[in-house]
Amino acid sequence: MRNRRAVLATLAGAASLALTLSACGQTTAGGGKARSGEGTIGIVMPTQASQRWVTEGKTMVDDLKGKGYDAKLVYGEDNPKTQVAQIEKLVQDGVNALIIAAIDNKSLNGVLQQAAEAKIPVISYDRLILGTPNVDYYVSFDNEQVGRLQALYIIDQLGLEKGKGPFNIELFAGSPDDNNTQFFFDGAMHLLQPFMDSGQLVVRSGQTTLDKVTTLRWDGPTAQRRLDTILAQSYRSRKVDAILSPYDGISMGVLAALKADGYGSGSKPLPIITGQDAELPSVKSIIKGEQSQTIYKDVRELAGVAVDMANDILNDKTPTVNNRRSYKNGVKAVPARLLQPTSVDKSNYEYVLVAGGFYKDSQLR
Repeated sequence: MRNRRAVLATLAGAASLALTLSACGQTTAGGGKARSGEGTIGIVMPTQASQRWVTEGKTMVDDLKGKGYDAKLVYGEDNPKTQVAQIEKLVQDGVNALIIAAIDNKSLNGVLQQAAEAKIPVISYDRLILGTPNVDYYVSFDNEQVGRLQALYIIDQLGLEKGKGPFNIELFAGSPDDNNTQFFFDGAMHLLQPFMDSGQLVVRSGQTTLDKVTTLRWDGPTAQRRLDTILAQSYRSRKVDAILSPYDGISMGVLAALKADGYGSGSKPLPIITGQDAELPSVKSIIKGEQSQTIYKDVRELAGVAVDMANDILNDKTPTVNNRRSYKNGVKAVPARLLQPTSVDKSNYEYVLVAGGFYKDSQLR
């Protein structure tokens, strides 16, 4: 989730870079338990190339400071090996808890075993860490609901429930190493598949299974290249009516490919394009009438939930969860706290995003 990769590559070597911020309490040496207002929490984020991770990292640091904790915030810049090294360093530093948004959710088994041996609790943040028993809790949004909201928007805008069609659609999914990708795609396809079966939706490329439509690292240029090929091969004499895009960065790549193929004019209007994360470029695009929709997830709230969960764990309280069985990581079902997402388009962005304080009106001009 990410476009300025070339610039950020210079930071990756220092992605041991830790935005380390001190709070007003004293740091407790060693991992494990700490009293409220004492201790250090390690916050491990995937990349600074996506606005959401920067917002969430800052929010968690501020919230922890307000509770009296120190925080060590690191960004792995989409390099799984860098992230493993960062976590290993935090374990060696004796943090009292870890909040981790994984880059590759299958690469952390060894380093999380080190955390377990040091009695450091682990909260898997937004992306479920797979294949290890050493994950204590998971915090995220209802990921299948994200996909359902994207699908519902396409269904409503095309009038599929009124029997309209056939329409051409192409499918995009997230990174194959992110567990959320499956949930987003399953949620969307649960609603779209019946219309594909009936012939109201047609995937001209024939690429309909998850393994054919993923986008490594959620990368916009990767999505752009894939759609360039699809348009050249499958739409020479046809037009695409809808694009299922799971994330705003992918949506930006999709838009670039469509515009390069002549979409966006009166004779060749842009298709319906979904998205996720309400990133600023995409919200501006929605206002301009280009991208159609995005899914807003108040990441400030999610960050606050993770902080509260860490604080509860360190004070021998049982964190609040609302799903104990659905999020299985291959070893166990990880207790989860799930928040609800919101569909946003041109009709409600002012109410949801501006009145809700996520953006100022001046930022959207």
